[in-house]
Amino acid sequence: MELLNGADMGFVIICAALVMLMVPGLALFYGGMVRSKNVLSITVQNYAALVIISLQWIFIGYTLAFGHDVNGVIGGLEWSFLRNIGIAPNVDYAGTIPHLEFVVFQLMFAAITAAVICGSVAERMTFPAFLIFIILWSTLVYDPITHWVWGTNGWLKNLGVLDFAGGHPVEINSGISGLVAAIFIGKRKKSSPEPHHIPMSILGGGLLWFGWFGFNAGSALAMNFTAVNAFVTTNTSAAAGAVGWVACEWIIYKKPTALGIISGAIAGLVAITQGAGFVSPISAMFMGLVGGALSFFAIAVLKRRLGYDDALDAFGCHGVAGIWGSIATAIFASKAINPAGADGLIYGNFALLKVHLISTCATALYAATVTFIILKIMSYVMNIRVSKNEEAEGLDISLHGEEAYSGFNR
Repeated sequence: MELLNGADMGFVIICAALVMLMVPGLALFYGGMVRSKNVLSITVQNYAALVIISLQWIFIGYTLAFGHDVNGVIGGLEWSFLRNIGIAPNVDYAGTIPHLEFVVFQLMFAAITAAVICGSVAERMTFPAFLIFIILWSTLVYDPITHWVWGTNGWLKNLGVLDFAGGHPVEINSGISGLVAAIFIGKRKKSSPEPHHIPMSILGGGLLWFGWFGFNAGSALAMNFTAVNAFVTTNTSAAAGAVGWVACEWIIYKKPTALGIISGAIAGLVAITQGAGFVSPISAMFMGLVGGALSFFAIAVLKRRLGYDDALDAFGCHGVAGIWGSIATAIFASKAINPAGADGLIYGNFALLKVHLISTCATALYAATVTFIILKIMSYVMNIRVSKNEEAEGLDISLHGEEAYSGFNR
């Protein structure tokens, strides 16, 4: 057994805290983009995801995601309620930090992923339905896909997928699931964008950018060159994503917007998540640039033409940029950057691209199918969508009995 390393322990615990900060960051980012009468409801949903998944992960989530493998698709139940987990490291995942520290680091990933989905159903999902949905979704969708990609003997891991910080279980998964949820629940009565507080969204986006360093660099699970490279590629891709988005916006609409800059940066962060520890900063620049442009067109063009109401664009950002990130990782990955990875297409390895196309399709198909089944079953036993009167009044008052801004409600 490897010895515990104090530097690694300190680094990972700080990174876990940074990922936790992404939840209030996402709440601000989403909150500024909804109407003032719904800002508390979207904030509560984000924090509810953190609260509920913090418990679900301890009870059963962690063991399903990382427990001893069952046929490559799910973990066993030996670590439910965190039994037999303590200071001794789990060398299958992180040999220089306590097993319990690895648990809490991954907990924050599960929480922020569940929170992302609320953006797709903003301003129209009942709070009880959201609570039940995230419990079922995390257990039946997030945990199995996480095991496929990261669990010992997970079938995608054995296939050879490179996923440094969650392109499959976090980004593609949440984006596709959000799209299905948005279509299933239906459009809002008034679905044109009406952000009530853009500076709030910009602040939230900045906190997401900050927290993403913990998300990506922390996934090295040690203070080493891989972590440093992941930090640099993360920042590079975010900056390039902002450029890619704003360039498209400037050309088409003749004006660069503040919301576009931060949205593009987040698209760049999504695009690099999967490859942060496997690609060079120059590759990350291209990945972010394309990711920002693709997300812009998904939101500005594709959503309008297809007519779905992905309220805060979980699919347009996380789904589209996440899929691009999976493909781009298979193109630009280099063993010179990370010997534990593999060379990508530009280094003559077509097989990695084939693997990533399979894994991306499998993740998207599973997430879409199971998310639909969960919502369909729920719709038989409870109201998932708020009533017309509740939607008109605003979810802050109708569901929570509070107002964000007294005397100002639109």
